[in-house]
Amino acid sequence: MDALFVEDLAILKQLKANLESCIMGKAAEVELLLTAALAGGHVLLEDVPGTGKTVLIKALAKSVQGQFRRIQCNPDLLPTDITGVAIYHPKQETFLFRPGPVMTHILLADEINRATTKTQSALLEAMEERHVTVDGDCYPLPAPFLLLATQNPIDFEGTYVLPEAQLDRFMMKFSLGYPDHDTEKKMLYAQATGHPVDRLEPVADVERLLDIQRRVREVHVDEAVADYVVSITRKTREHQSVFLGASPRATIALMQAAKALAYLRERDYVIPDDIKYLTPYVLGHRMILHSEARIDGLTVESVFQSIFGQVRVPVRLEK
Repeated sequence: MDALFVEDLAILKQLKANLESCIMGKAAEVELLLTAALAGGHVLLEDVPGTGKTVLIKALAKSVQGQFRRIQCNPDLLPTDITGVAIYHPKQETFLFRPGPVMTHILLADEINRATTKTQSALLEAMEERHVTVDGDCYPLPAPFLLLATQNPIDFEGTYVLPEAQLDRFMMKFSLGYPDHDTEKKMLYAQATGHPVDRLEPVADVERLLDIQRRVREVHVDEAVADYVVSITRKTREHQSVFLGASPRATIALMQAAKALAYLRERDYVIPDDIKYLTPYVLGHRMILHSEARIDGLTVESVFQSIFGQVRVPVRLEK
């Protein structure tokens, strides 16, 4: 086993332990967040208030010593409040760029669906191109750049539905959910003398995170597994119950996420189970079902089960 690989795994285990100390009983969700971070993708967390979405994001930023900024989205927020603005400087007789909160490593867009569609669109260029354009000038974002957005599913007043083009730029969407009884009891004692985030120690820095991201991209993908990925995404476009299927961007995102998950699970190659496990989180929010299918009680999850039954899983037979 490669020495760098062993070092990376030790760091990732410490990083996972850090996050799990702040968000108890959510090992699977922590793994999904780290998968997106290693793959360089953005995450949409949809959940009811108070489940620890913001805490999880803060813990990640502190653990990798990344710059962290937060945007509290509301209808009054302007695009320039995110990207920054050029201000005229009388003494220098020129316009100087004042960077906005998007110029950071980890950006939290809290309650993103409360911002107007015009303001939400200011994030599109940053999410896809990793730079912003202000008054015709292009400004690159720091690397790595990770956007983590939250939204509450039960709030409807004063909210704006995220357009499909923006949803397609989120690599994953998932929820944390409520903790079970025993875990919630442990939380009471864990926070009796202070919040666990305040006691976290960094386990790496952003430069090491970039190195790990580069090695994740080198994870081996067999041609048969690549065919499996493409077959799944193409089936979402052909399924009779689906109005809008997964885009080619989704195909690429699913492969990138599978590489990161394989690396987290101590492998340098992707297996079909990685693809199958990640498909609902990577493709689910990009799909729209026909209204007739929804009336009949079909869900995105049931459509995936149907698709998995139609696509042959690649297997290797050895004597």
